Amino acid sequence: MADDSKPLNFIQQIITRDLDEGTVNKVVTRFPPEPNGYLHIGHAKSICLNFGLAAQFGGACNLRFDDTNPEKEEDEYVQAIIEDVRWLGFQWDGEIRYASNYFDQLYAWAQQLIREGKAFVCELNAEQMREYRGTLKEPGKPSPMRDRPAEESLALLEQMKNGEIDEGRMTLRAKIDMASPNINLRDPVLYRIKKRAHHRTGDKWNIYPSYDFAHGQEDAIEGVTHSICTLEFAANRPLYEWFIENLPVPSKPHQYEFGRLNLNYNITSKRKLKQLVDENHVDGWNDPRMPTISGLRRRGVPPAAIRNFCDSLAVAKTDGVVDMAQFEHFIRDDLNDNAARAMCVLKPLKVTLTNVPEGEVEMLSAPCHPNRDDLGERQLPFTREIYIDREDFNEDSSLSRKKFKRLVPGEWVRLRGAYVIQANDFVKDDSGEIVEIIAEIIPGTIGEDPPEGIRPRGVIHWVSATECVDCEVRLYDRLFSDPSPEAGDRNFLDFINPESLQILQGCKGEIGLAEAGVGDHYQFEREGYFCLDSGYSSADKPVFNRTIGLRDTWKS
Repeated sequence: MADDSKPLNFIQQIITRDLDEGTVNKVVTRFPPEPNGYLHIGHAKSICLNFGLAAQFGGACNLRFDDTNPEKEEDEYVQAIIEDVRWLGFQWDGEIRYASNYFDQLYAWAQQLIREGKAFVCELNAEQMREYRGTLKEPGKPSPMRDRPAEESLALLEQMKNGEIDEGRMTLRAKIDMASPNINLRDPVLYRIKKRAHHRTGDKWNIYPSYDFAHGQEDAIEGVTHSICTLEFAANRPLYEWFIENLPVPSKPHQYEFGRLNLNYNITSKRKLKQLVDENHVDGWNDPRMPTISGLRRRGVPPAAIRNFCDSLAVAKTDGVVDMAQFEHFIRDDLNDNAARAMCVLKPLKVTLTNVPEGEVEMLSAPCHPNRDDLGERQLPFTREIYIDREDFNEDSSLSRKKFKRLVPGEWVRLRGAYVIQANDFVKDDSGEIVEIIAEIIPGTIGEDPPEGIRPRGVIHWVSATECVDCEVRLYDRLFSDPSPEAGDRNFLDFINPESLQILQGCKGEIGLAEAGVGDHYQFEREGYFCLDSGYSSADKPVFNRTIGLRDTWKS
């Protein structure tokens, strides 16, 4: 829904005008992805815009797949897109729609264009067609087949449809204007031969409509009033309108273009994202480092954070680049308010508390969230042996409190939600690495100030060594180390961040994390925000992904 406190963007102004003037009675928008890859964060802006406008003006938004290219399309992508749109919190109007629903109608309209002398079957190959098309500075020249009799083109089109013509031999082209300064109007291709099975229509068709031919007519069939797309389609609008004007379509939608979402430190080309997947640079389309919606979901980004981020962006007639930190702000803001708190020791170091009896388990209570009473409390078993993070102890007792606010020999720290402890000694292995701290609790210090003279250096997190969850933690960072990995002629693969994934084995989580489910979010004390990984987790060994750190520590 639109924020009433914000000024209307140019599309909202157009819709308001159209409703006030009675040009349209009901607003109908659509989100029309091609099922040739997974959706990414750039698509999220379009999803939020189209569904949001429909909701704001009491209209409807269709979900339609522009499945006109069986060579690159798969049902896997269809199902992933459906899941992504639903997960983002949107519901389309009526049944899901497909370009393939309209193949018979589009074919009949193609035949009508031929009969009216507005289309012809062309036998130029792809290279010849490029040569005849001309350049931005020079007009094109007509195909030698441009004046082919309509009856002949109709017969050839039927042969193309029936599979009697080889791929690449013929196309159906519109007859518009080979001298037009807009190259899109220089007799564009309407149908091409592709002897490929379609994920919905099977082997019925041997020819498929071009995206440009199908797109506008689909909108017209569905009664779309405001066809909203990104700026790269602005040059296609005259062609879109030519088809609408020259065919007996049931309605006449209008196209409006807005600036797409470009996010630094990311790529949003489906072709390049597919390359990352196919060449195994990432762990599939839903790798938590990918800017795909499924990747963001697996990483633990809440759908509300994506919606709020997209709603914060300008809807304008120019492209721009958004700083990744702006997106990260919305992720942290949502997780800070909604993620349950938990403790997980990523680099465990054992602490033996000599004045806690062996075998004793004291159950301590802690809030699941400091500001959310509705989330209740969690139980923390406190035992003789605990783990703290290895970085929370330093054997150099001369370190100043200002420089090191954790545990050193002879001094104290408070365990989060538990006792103040004092380190008395430590044990090293044969290599000189510290493997155990010998310490003691200061009795009566749970929730109370320590006795006079005992000044804890700080507060650290911990878990019981005997009542904990063994887990793996995956620390994700940005996939690319350069803010503009696609800039110029550079190879974007050269800028993959080698530190984008760090896998930590042998981590120890508080016992309640054994009940973590996919979709649950946690703030691990002092470590960041995490979620259970939906791909690698098992009942015996949960795997947690770091969604984002507690603050931006990225160095540009």
